[in-house]
Amino acid sequence: MLRTMSQLRLRDQILNINPLKETELILYGGEFYNGNKTFVYGDLYRCDVEKQEWKLISSPNSPPPRSAHQAVTWKNYLYIFGGEFTSPNQERFHHYKDFWMLDLKTNQWEQLNLKGSPSPRSGHRMVLYKHKIIVFGGFYDTLREVRYHNDLYVFDLDQFKWQEITPRPGSMWPSARSGFQFFVYQDEIFLYGGYSKEVSSDKTGSEKGVVHSDLWSLDPRTWEWNKVKKSGMPPGPRAGFSMCVHKKRALFFGGVVDMEVGGDVMMSLFLDELYGFQLDNHRWYPLELRKGKSTKDKVKKSSGRKRNGDDKINSTEPEGSVANDKGDNSENDEEADDLESKIDGISNQMATTMTGGNGDLAVKSEGKPQESSANLDSQISDIPEIVKPCGRINSCMVVGRDTLYVYGGMMEVKDQEITLDDLYSLNLSKLDEWKCIIPASGSEWVEVSEDEDEDGDEDDDSEDECNEDSNSDETDDDNDEEGGKDGSLQMGDAVALIKGEGRALRRKEKRARIEQIRASLGLSDSQRTPTPGESLREFYKRTNMYWQMAAHEHTQHTGKELRKDGFDLAEARYRELKPILDELAILEAEQKAEEAEASAETSTKKRGKKKR
Repeated sequence: MLRTMSQLRLRDQILNINPLKETELILYGGEFYNGNKTFVYGDLYRCDVEKQEWKLISSPNSPPPRSAHQAVTWKNYLYIFGGEFTSPNQERFHHYKDFWMLDLKTNQWEQLNLKGSPSPRSGHRMVLYKHKIIVFGGFYDTLREVRYHNDLYVFDLDQFKWQEITPRPGSMWPSARSGFQFFVYQDEIFLYGGYSKEVSSDKTGSEKGVVHSDLWSLDPRTWEWNKVKKSGMPPGPRAGFSMCVHKKRALFFGGVVDMEVGGDVMMSLFLDELYGFQLDNHRWYPLELRKGKSTKDKVKKSSGRKRNGDDKINSTEPEGSVANDKGDNSENDEEADDLESKIDGISNQMATTMTGGNGDLAVKSEGKPQESSANLDSQISDIPEIVKPCGRINSCMVVGRDTLYVYGGMMEVKDQEITLDDLYSLNLSKLDEWKCIIPASGSEWVEVSEDEDEDGDEDDDSEDECNEDSNSDETDDDNDEEGGKDGSLQMGDAVALIKGEGRALRRKEKRARIEQIRASLGLSDSQRTPTPGESLREFYKRTNMYWQMAAHEHTQHTGKELRKDGFDLAEARYRELKPILDELAILEAEQKAEEAEASAETSTKKRGKKKR
């Protein structure tokens, strides 16, 4: 199955270069949030960068859906560990500790059930050092609390054996965290940044987030950690940045900074900065792009054009498209200042020309705008357009054949979390310009549902169907494209239907939707579904063995703690389903009444025909 890149919107997935073909990317898992529900996937894709196509790979015995997992490649294999599964309403989390191996030649998965593996987690990091896989950190959500890890595990690919590395007495060791970056250079493994939560020291005992900005180096020959002093021009503290290695430098991109604006109001600033970290001397520096030949030609061509009259505006490159050479920094600073003043001059001149200097639009006697403004628009259009990835967090970054690929990520626009599906590349040998291989699709914007509403107004025959689509939390298109391959319903669809949005459906369609709700929510499983009128205590008493077994698989707890874990799972299921089941019972009763009424009407019509 082929899908264009713009049809694949995911976040917290993994992306790796295929070691057997450096122009092919391997993507697995990930999640999508549409503002109402979260969809988690377990699909495997191969991406042909040259053809700009995603190919869905189907394989039996595939891992269950997950996000925030980790993967490395070795020889012709892809190894995946951990991750999490989130319920559609984000009230329940399941963390994995399973370990999988994918043969990239045959596309066959195999689960490696080995003793001594790390505990369930997500947000950890995993790297390959020679023939060893190193896992560090992550977090685990127990419903009652969130635990962050700073343990270190090693998997030997020759011996197929896990080993936990414990700190020696008095040795240095990074604090617990998730969402950090982990990368290898020769006989050093670097750890940078991350995120964790800690309990505040005040009386409230509330938790607060901590954004880490420390840098560590691990010697994989002795397993000793050392804190690395940051030198040069390091990036400021931030969360959600991405890093990867190319030759003797690590590349750093993106991230988010939360700033307090006007008291308790927080504003998130999503960054598009690109930094380099020199791995041999541990120095940071902003990575600027060099001025390409084509850009120089545009500048020379536009600089010779002058407007009529006293206004003389030379078009130059905008800020951000000019790269600082390593030679004369002061000269580059002067060029940047001069460039900024010229851009300001263009803006001021355009404002003066378009408003006549007094805020009113300047027009000729016949009512047409002044010709000079049109010339200025033409002048402005000669400025080369900046092409670069927008600010984002949690993007995927990989390097293949001296080319950096940046795929996807997440950003916020007002109150919306926008999952990006764009793909950019940067030639690391030239460092001249970003290339947008696939632009962001923008298909998750609210305008899609507004169009559906307009279509519903224009077509009376399909009004009922359109009303249902426009009222089910503006998510039906996303469900069909992202998570509804089998046409199944999720919890949000059930809520929409029972609240009345679907009651204008035809009787047959309503009956089909009811059956879909039952199938999708697993209502036929008596161990997971309360019976009509059953209390929470009665439900747990009847099904406690099922929930304790499910909890033990995830937590490995026993005794009283296991019973508590089992009750928590049962309670979450009960609270989630009880309103649905109550309303569904009413809806089914109405459905039966309507069917009985329709049957009676049909019988009356048949008797009438016989009389005639």
